[in-house]
Formats: sequence, structure tokens, C-alpha cells
Amino acid sequence: MERLSGLDASFLYLETPTNHMHVGGLLILEPPPEAETSFFERVKALVESRLHLARAYRRRLQFVPLDIDHPLWVEDADFDLDFHMRHIAVPPPGRTADLMDLVARLHSRPLDRSRPLWEFYVIEGLEGGGVAIYTKIHHCCVDGVSGTELLVSLLDFSPEPRNVEPPERPWTPDRSPSEVGMLVRAAVHGVVQPLSMARRMPKLLGTLLNVGKRALEPGAHLPPAPFQAPHTPFNRALTPHRRFAVRTLSLDAVKEVKNQLGCTVNDVVLAVCAGALRSYLDGLGELPERPLIAMCPISVRSEEEKGVQANRVSAMLVSLATDIDDVIERIATIKESTREAKESYKALPADMLRDWSLFAAPLVAARAARLYSRYKIADLHRPVFNTVISNVPGPGFPLYLAGAQLAHIFPVSIPADGVGINLTVQSYMDHVEFGVIVDREAVPDVERFADGLALALDELVVAAKTRADEAEAIAARVAARPMPVLGAGRIKATVDEIASRKGPDAA
Repeated sequence: MERLSGLDASFLYLETPTNHMHVGGLLILEPPPEAETSFFERVKALVESRLHLARAYRRRLQFVPLDIDHPLWVEDADFDLDFHMRHIAVPPPGRTADLMDLVARLHSRPLDRSRPLWEFYVIEGLEGGGVAIYTKIHHCCVDGVSGTELLVSLLDFSPEPRNVEPPERPWTPDRSPSEVGMLVRAAVHGVVQPLSMARRMPKLLGTLLNVGKRALEPGAHLPPAPFQAPHTPFNRALTPHRRFAVRTLSLDAVKEVKNQLGCTVNDVVLAVCAGALRSYLDGLGELPERPLIAMCPISVRSEEEKGVQANRVSAMLVSLATDIDDVIERIATIKESTREAKESYKALPADMLRDWSLFAAPLVAARAARLYSRYKIADLHRPVFNTVISNVPGPGFPLYLAGAQLAHIFPVSIPADGVGINLTVQSYMDHVEFGVIVDREAVPDVERFADGLALALDELVVAAKTRADEAEAIAARVAARPMPVLGAGRIKATVDEIASRKGPDAA
């Protein structure tokens, strides 16, 4: 029995009937080899033999009476593998469009909270005899890195599945805790938590003071702040329904741009997303004059925490420079924005988000999320940010599942109220795999948007080859120019304005 951390529990509290907080993946496999048993039965047997490698697969939630404390993880005494493993097919002729529509519909359904929070679909009937596997698991169980580790526990390095040692002790479920026992635990935690919060308060206040001091330093450049993003058609209240699209781009092409322009792979990925977003909005006649702002999750998982199946994440806000027409200047601006964001977040403790989550009362947080969703409050204010772009590194070598080679692995992530488009990227072998999940009403033509990803990379490749000699000078000019006054930067601008006043008007 284990109590959820405040950060893990927050993903439960944020869930509403329109905002489902599960993440997933779509695996495309080459046609599996012939065998006496069906491919589904082989996959099911493989999962069953490795359940002990993934604790999240047999744990369910136990809610505390009156929601006065975070829920508990308990080993499910009624665990039923048949409930979680599903065998389905796309209708003939098994087109990619049909598979994307099926995944979007499956991803639109919330998970059953009375059972372990995951589902596993083996999907047959694809053109050419291939097989797909769609998985989903609640975000309260894993983050992007641990989710990849969880999936990799089922994969092998060769067509022949590796021998996995059985658990040292047979699995035994927990006894369901009594309501009295849970209330006692909650009461004890009610004493301990305020003490823990009091210990963390000086650190949190110190962090805020440091950020404030940095904002007032002469020449300080700060990353974008929340609620400074412009309005777009996809920044609106969510519906319960999703659309999904995927694209595979060349990792070699991304690295070529990186090397020519002296930036990082992540900068190139952000620039590709920025180009596609700019093209899509321009085609709608909705391109804002101000740059779009992306929230980029950051893993703060230490070496000691590798293999821990829980959330170890923070986040940074980055300008996508979609107001800039010149592609070289745009990627230089993105590079500068990510550099500033990383510098700012270096001053923040890695566990700051986890510390802040201690201050959220379960009952209040859940009700606030539902009120926010029910009354479509996201339609009434400026977006916190415009999109989420997450880049998860993956293996550079082929993997296999039940004897079939993995051809592609596409992430399937989470739109949020006010942020109806999420771009999650994962590298695999020589590919960069994009999974684009959107609100069905906010982005009705997700395929047209996804087409823009390849076009944006092509534009960068051509520009990097033909204008590499200009890149250094443009980057230096971008780094030297004043950045837009956003968020905490407004404090600095106000102070500078007051200090520059002369005579009786000076404050």
C-alpha cells in the first residue's frame, strides 16, 4: 500500500469529463511470424510473464473517505488481465486513416478508476499484414520517461523473447484497507503535511525571491510567462472527443540542421512544430501577430530515480517565434528562448513542482477542475500557453514484441482545457516520430496540420544548406536584441520607467 504523491494525485484532480488524463502510445509492427497460437495470445502471454516488472499494471486506486487525503495505491485483489488486454481490428482495407480514427476514439474514453489504470489493444487488419498496438495508462502512474521504461520492459532486442526471471516471491494482493484505517492515516498525514509544508516554505519563498531579483537585473532576459500567449482557434474549452495524426521524419535531416545551424535537436524539433503551426494558422487567416508560446515538459528524474514508475517532471515556457517569417531567424529566436528558459529554470529546485503540489487539497482541487471545465472558463481568459511540445528520446536500435519487429512508435498524449493541441515527439532508430493529438472541434483538419511538419523540416534543411554562412550573424543579432516584455519582465520595465523619470513626476 502506497500513498500517491501530490504531483501524481494532481493528474487525477485535473481530470474532468472532457479532459482525460491518460497518455498512450501507438506501436506499428511488421507482420508477425507464423506460429501455432494467434499473435494476440502470444502478446497476452508475454505481458502476463512480465507483470512483475511493472508495478503499475496490478495496482488500483483506493480513495480516502470524504477525499480528505490523496488516494492510495493498493495491489488489486480482483486483477483480471482479460479486462485490460483487448483484441480488435480495423475495417478492410485497413487504411492508415481508419487506424488513426480508431485510436482517436479509444483515446477519447476515460479509464475505469475501479481497476488498474491501463488498457492494451492488439489491432489487426492493417494493410500489408502489419499489426498495431495501442496502449494507454493514466498520467498519475507514469511520466513520459517512466512510461517509455514501462513499455520497454515488454520489448526485446531480438525476435526471440529474452528470458525474464520470475519474481522472487509470488505476487499477493493487498487487503483492502478499512475506512477507519484510511482516516487514521489521513489524520497522521494531516499533522505531518503542514510540518513538511512549513519546512519547504522558506525554500519556495527563496526561489521566488531569486526569480524576482533576476527579473530586476540590468539586461535580464526572461522566458515567457503564463497567460501571455495570444488567442488561437485551438485555445478553447475542450470537448470529450479527439482526433489523432502521426508523421515520421528523418532523424538524419534533423541532425543535419542541428549541425549546420549550431543548435540542439530539441531546438530543431521546436522549429519544425513552429513552422507547422505558423503555416496552419496562416492558412486559416488566424496567425497572431505575437509569437505562440509552448509549454515543454522537463524530466527532473535523477539517476537514482530511474525505473521509478511515477512522475518526476517540471516544465518551461518557450517562444515559438511564429511571428517571424524568416526561417533562420525563427530558429535562432527559438534557440535563444530555450537557452533563457533553461537558465531561468536552473535556479529552480528540481522538486519545486512536487513541493507546490503539497499545497493542493484533494477535494478543492478536483472541484475547481470540474467547475473550470463545466463553465468553459478557458474561453474567457488569455491562454496560459498555446500548445504542449514534448520531446522524449527513444532507442536507436530495433526492438521486437512477441517476435514482431517494431517499425514505428508514436506517442499519444493529452490536450488540456484551453490547449486543444499537443505535439509529442519520440525518436526511434533513424526516425523522429510525431504524435499529434487534438480536440476534435478545435482542430478539425488535423491531417492538414500534420502535413505541415514535413514541409517545415524541408524548409529548414534547404535554409541550413544554402544560408549556413548567415546563421551565426543572425543568431548574434537575435541574442543582442531586446526581448519582448512578458510576465515578470513587466516588473523590470516598470522599475526602469520610474527610475528614468525626471522632476516632480518621479515616484
